[in-house]
Amino acid sequence: MTTLPKNKTTMILGIIIAVVVIIAVALIGFQGYKLSNVANENEQLKLTNEQLQLANEFQSVNNEFAQYENQTQIMVNDSLAEKYAAAKAKVEKLIAELNSEKKKSAKRIKELQDEIATLKGILRHYIAKVDSLSKENQGLRVENEEIKDKNRQLSARVASVSKDNEELNERMTLAEKLNVTGVNMVALKKNGKVEKNITKATQLMVTFTIPQNNSTPVGEKTIYLRITNPEGDLLGNGGVFNFEGASVKCTSRLNIEYAGEEIGGLKIYYDVNTTLNPGEYTVELFADNYRLASRKFVMKK
Repeated sequence: MTTLPKNKTTMILGIIIAVVVIIAVALIGFQGYKLSNVANENEQLKLTNEQLQLANEFQSVNNEFAQYENQTQIMVNDSLAEKYAAAKAKVEKLIAELNSEKKKSAKRIKELQDEIATLKGILRHYIAKVDSLSKENQGLRVENEEIKDKNRQLSARVASVSKDNEELNERMTLAEKLNVTGVNMVALKKNGKVEKNITKATQLMVTFTIPQNNSTPVGEKTIYLRITNPEGDLLGNGGVFNFEGASVKCTSRLNIEYAGEEIGGLKIYYDVNTTLNPGEYTVELFADNYRLASRKFVMKK
C-alpha cells in the first residue's frame, strides 16, 4: 500500500474542509433566505388582517353615523356633518389604495388607523350634539303642545262667539227681508177676465201681498218675477237682475214704494206671445238679493 506524502495529505484535508465550509455557508444562507421570506409573508398577512379589521371598524362607524344622519336637518349650519364627510372620504380613499396595492405598507395602515380614530371622534361629538339638540327640541315640542292646546281652546271660544254673531247677524238680516204672502197666478183673456184654458191665454197675472215689517228698510223696491213653463224654459224677456253675485234673467218686474206698511193686491203681468202648454209652472219672486217666494201652479187645457 502506497502512503501519500504528509504535505499532500494536509492539502487534501484542507480542500475537503473548505468544501464543507462552503456548503455549510450556502445552507445557512439559503435557510436565512427562507426565514426572511416567511417573515415577510407573515408581516404582509398581519398587515392585511389589520386592514380588514380597520375596514370593518370603518363600516361599523359609518353604520352608526347613518342612524343619526337624518338629524342633520336640525344642524343646518353646523360643520360637524361636513367634517365627518371629509374624514369619511379620506378613509374610503385609503382603503381603496390599500386594496389596490400588492404589498401592504405599515405606514399606510397607520394612516388608516389615525383617520378612523379621527372619524370616531367626530362621530362622538356629532352624536352628543344631536342628543343635546333632541332634548332641547323635545322640551320645545312639549312647550309648543301646551301653547297649541291653549290656542285651540282660544280658537274654540272665538269660533263659538263668531258663530253666535253670525247667527245673530243672520237673524237680523232675515228680519229685514221683504216678505210676500198670498202668491197666486191665473191666465187672462183679452178682456182681462180669467181664462181657464192655458192654451188660449193672452196674459199671465201673478198677484201677492207684502205684509207689514218694521225691520225692513223703507224706500223704493223692485220686485222681479220669473215664470218657468213645464219644459223648464223662462217665459218673457224682462231683463236681468243681480242675485247672489250672478246676473239672472226675469220675466217681468214691478217697482213699489215700501213704507213698512202692508201692501195688498200687488200684480205683475206677462203678455203671452205664443201658445202655452198645459202643465206645471213655477213662479218665483225676488227683491233686495233675496228669493221672496217660489210657488208651483198647474195650468190646465
